[in-house]
Amino acid sequence: MHKNNIKILFALSFTVFINTFSFGQDIPKKGVTIDTAVKDTLIQDTEKINLETPEISEKSQDSTVTDSIKPKELLENIVKYTATDYTRFNQKKQKLYLYNNAKIDYGDMNISAGSIIIDYNKNIVYAKGITDTIEGYTQKPVFTQGSNVVEPDSIIFNTDSKKALIYNSVTEQGEGTVIASLTKKENDSVYFIKNAKYTTSQNIEDPDYYIRLLKAKIVPGKKIVTGAAGLYIYDVPTPVWLPFSFFPQSEKHTSGIIIPTFGEQNDRGYFLQNGGYYFAINDYVDLAVLGDYYTNGSYGTRLESTYSKRYRFRGNVAFRYENLITSERGFPDYSRNTIYNLRWSHSQDSKANPSSRFSASVNLGSSTYYRSSINQINSGSNYLTNTLSSSVSYSKTFQGEPQVNYSLTATHSQNTNTETINMTLPTFQGSVGRMYPFASKSGSKKGIIQNVNLQYNVRGENRIQTTDSLFFKKEMFDEARAGFQHTIPLSTNFKVFKHFSVSASTSFNEVWTFNTVKDTYDYSTRQTTTEDLKGFDSFRTYNFSTSIGTTVYGMFNFEKEGKDTKLKAIRHVMRPSISYNINPSFDKYYETAEVINADGLTSGELEALQSSLEYSRFDGSIFGSPNKNFSSSMGISIANNLEAKVKDSDSTATEPKKIKLLNSFNFSSAYNFAADSLQWSPVRVSGSTQLFQNQMSINFGATLDPYALDNNNAKINKFNIDNGGSLFRLTSANLTASWSLSNKNKGKKKSDSNDVGADNPDDVLPKNMDFANQQLNRNQEKDKGDENKEPSKFYNHKIPWSLRLAYAVNYANSRRQSEISSHSLMFSGDIDLTEKWSIGASSGYDLKNQGFTYTQFRFQRELESWNMNFTWIPFSDRASWNFFIGISSSILKDLKYEKRRQPDQQL
Repeated sequence: MHKNNIKILFALSFTVFINTFSFGQDIPKKGVTIDTAVKDTLIQDTEKINLETPEISEKSQDSTVTDSIKPKELLENIVKYTATDYTRFNQKKQKLYLYNNAKIDYGDMNISAGSIIIDYNKNIVYAKGITDTIEGYTQKPVFTQGSNVVEPDSIIFNTDSKKALIYNSVTEQGEGTVIASLTKKENDSVYFIKNAKYTTSQNIEDPDYYIRLLKAKIVPGKKIVTGAAGLYIYDVPTPVWLPFSFFPQSEKHTSGIIIPTFGEQNDRGYFLQNGGYYFAINDYVDLAVLGDYYTNGSYGTRLESTYSKRYRFRGNVAFRYENLITSERGFPDYSRNTIYNLRWSHSQDSKANPSSRFSASVNLGSSTYYRSSINQINSGSNYLTNTLSSSVSYSKTFQGEPQVNYSLTATHSQNTNTETINMTLPTFQGSVGRMYPFASKSGSKKGIIQNVNLQYNVRGENRIQTTDSLFFKKEMFDEARAGFQHTIPLSTNFKVFKHFSVSASTSFNEVWTFNTVKDTYDYSTRQTTTEDLKGFDSFRTYNFSTSIGTTVYGMFNFEKEGKDTKLKAIRHVMRPSISYNINPSFDKYYETAEVINADGLTSGELEALQSSLEYSRFDGSIFGSPNKNFSSSMGISIANNLEAKVKDSDSTATEPKKIKLLNSFNFSSAYNFAADSLQWSPVRVSGSTQLFQNQMSINFGATLDPYALDNNNAKINKFNIDNGGSLFRLTSANLTASWSLSNKNKGKKKSDSNDVGADNPDDVLPKNMDFANQQLNRNQEKDKGDENKEPSKFYNHKIPWSLRLAYAVNYANSRRQSEISSHSLMFSGDIDLTEKWSIGASSGYDLKNQGFTYTQFRFQRELESWNMNFTWIPFSDRASWNFFIGISSSILKDLKYEKRRQPDQQL
């Protein structure tokens, strides 16, 4: 009976105990006030509770309380409790003692502490640490329920009033941590704290900053509402105090105000930028409405939305519009300019539908948008953008033999310098897969007949060419041209003499067009007039081609008997090929222009004039006009590459290491049998290689012309060597090189490198200057990288650095001008002076025009939980600087200071 009594009391105590700790998000009833006076029912008579080490020897049994507690219904979960030293129930005092590594588990709730005491007479549960003469106060209580963790010095619960007092607690609330000296648990979903600190610092013991909260109310997972709150930096108070504050803690997306940045712009006065409202519409889509305002009347607006559905698709869309005013109305330099930009990106998950796919990448708008915009999100590399392009496509595949595919694509290409726009609305492409009509049923294809295969392809376009001023206006569609092109290629391949591969192909091409032209020649004005005609028309062409090629391997061995040479061998791979092409003449599709006002011409003069006015009515076709001249040409090409086998520096390697000396070194030319002069085409030489363990890439090319020039620098039908010159004339040449240097990846494999800059040539471009909207996660990335770093026994300071170089030179000599047409060097580098300090720069130098290109200097300082950036563009039309210091955490990213000098605008 004595043992049963203990179990009954213990089960009843935990029924009340679990209800005390449950977080049911109960909302207090209206009208119920919370008494925060000193005499709280929670702590009544607590001075009578013995919180010292409990009595262990309790042998007497009180029969009056044997059956006074009736068992309740079964608990939902099994209660587990453990303690290292002892677990004891005192019947006389109605107390349960757990001592040393005490732990209680019930469902998703867990509490561990050095000492846990439950007093049933007082309805008090007390959990605290234990004091050790060596380690001091240890085994502090840790309460866990779900994702909520509380780590106080001690806890007192009143199981009757369902309230609790928590001393010196540390709890994580969203991205931040709340350190409170006293916390009062009002119910399962409301906590009141006094004299607390809120910080996002990782160092809880000594945070680099915190917001001191005199009084606050916490609703876990929802919000923190405070009274007076002030900013402290390393325990030093700042004058930044607020009468109240609000910290959202929801784990879901929530709507809210986006605080703008402020500053001053030279021509437009003071401004507010990137302020607005964020709408958390649902779990799949959101919307941010942002705006800019300048005191001279200029304004801008931005709509940004991100959408996603798991295993289906994801994307984002953004529209930006700015109305920019310069000077004041009535002044001679007054101007008003409107610019806009639309961006849309959409990608489909590969698992959504294997047979169809929809994707979009859109970037269109005003050609001057990035150069004229004064919003900081467009500063940096966007200023150098000179091409806008878009593509929206849908494709569908029908499996089978043969396979059928079709796609619809809308494209857009815009040159921001010339303001010309080319669009296809839309492009239709369809194809029927390759078919082998003479192949054997076994599937193996051998010989010239069995390898015969054919396809069918169709392409339709509605092509529009317009300018910036007519974009999306009625006039834009007046110049639209549409047509279809049908192609049926027939080909085969086979081997001759075992080592030569031969291929032969012919192609039938039919073009349907809805745009043709008619030319008339006015003899009196000596001008040709072209008239556009609407209506269906078509033409058909065909051609034939064949080629033969092989691969020749050469090995040069340098190994000597008895000597371990560094260079083992060099392998030369040569792939020569000869091709032959025939393109018949389709002069039946050509006619002579009608000559008007030719009354004074004789019949012979008129015939000679008309013969010079031949044209094709398909000159207006988007797929071109038929070939008028018969062509019979032979092409010659030789492709080379060189590899070397060298002794591996790794003594454990059993095989020599292969390195590439020349990735490619190619020659190509052609000879036209049907031409009456200049039958040889220029020789084109191109090649590429990589040096210094693939850190430096070099590409080069040259054009060699065998024909000579006359005194007027015009090409003549005479070889240059026969004209007293060399065998070839160098008419053009080009060389590009990119070199990435870094000490961050020494000793690492390239696949293990996290240094993007070392392999990304685009890093020579300037960086974005919008620090306020950047996700500053550099500290977190460094923490991840340092998790497995072992401390060195010796002092070893390393300064990581990286340098990217890009060099390009072009030479032109087609008409004996012998000039460098372009010559430039671009460079970008970063140096981490310490783990917290980094500096960088991006610039270039035009060696031909003797001037620096777009230049930017960058400075960054990591301050534990803060981040400081300074960017400076010292000269050019975009001369400006930007200083930013703010908290890295996204929840407090509006706690910042930003100062900038924007460039002067000349619109």
